[in-house]
Amino acid sequence: MKIFDTHAHYDDRVFDADREEIISSLHKSNVLAVTDIGCDMKSSETVAAMTKKYDFFYGAVGVIPGECGDMKDSDIDRLRTLAEENKKIVAIGEIGLDYYWEDNPERDVQKKWFKAQIELAQEIGLPIVIHSRDAAEDTVNILKEYLTPDKYKEGEVPGVMHCYSYSQETAEQLMKTGLYFGIGGVVTYKNAKKLVRAVEAIPMERIVIETDCPYLTPTPHRGERNYSGYLIHVIEKLAEIKGLTPEEVADITWENAKRLYRLNMI
Repeated sequence: MKIFDTHAHYDDRVFDADREEIISSLHKSNVLAVTDIGCDMKSSETVAAMTKKYDFFYGAVGVIPGECGDMKDSDIDRLRTLAEENKKIVAIGEIGLDYYWEDNPERDVQKKWFKAQIELAQEIGLPIVIHSRDAAEDTVNILKEYLTPDKYKEGEVPGVMHCYSYSQETAEQLMKTGLYFGIGGVVTYKNAKKLVRAVEAIPMERIVIETDCPYLTPTPHRGERNYSGYLIHVIEKLAEIKGLTPEEVADITWENAKRLYRLNMI
């Protein structure tokens, strides 16, 4: 079994005490590839450095909606440089819209920098990693506007809906854009019935697995710090939903992750 954690935050300070130990242990859990994801300019710099330190790590650079209030055009230039100078930067993200906290920052500001980072990704030929919370309608409308077939080569995946949490109906709209869907620990929760229905409707060939560690720890480890070794529980839940074996889920999501991040070499 080969497991690809497509969305992690090992740069987070909660790993400062034992980061080396945790990362060196991942192969024992069959985790053979990880994409660490930037959230702001500082973490994007750290992620880029981590991809050079760990041979099985890849990275995404970008600024999440909650941190984009102070963004400048020069930040877009820096993200471009980080991506162009490092072949292991495989996406722009995480980027998107988050309306959970009212006007933090204002919605028009979030939309501006979401669009700017999508344009950057398309300019340099990378997929996007999308964060969207309580903003389904605006997210769908922007993605329909930008993720058009003329912007991508045949077979290219435009990006992934990180930690997908919306309905089956929204998933069906987003599938028309070619996006993949990141599924993590939330799918194992007892109250995840809406997500389970969405996962039932999403073809297995459009699903990748993720931890979002140190957050969103799956059952039966809720309350603990999450890490990639717990992805087996997500795999087992997907196997149950899709009527597959865990090995089949791991194999399919490994290939999907390679396709998403355009990694032909692993």
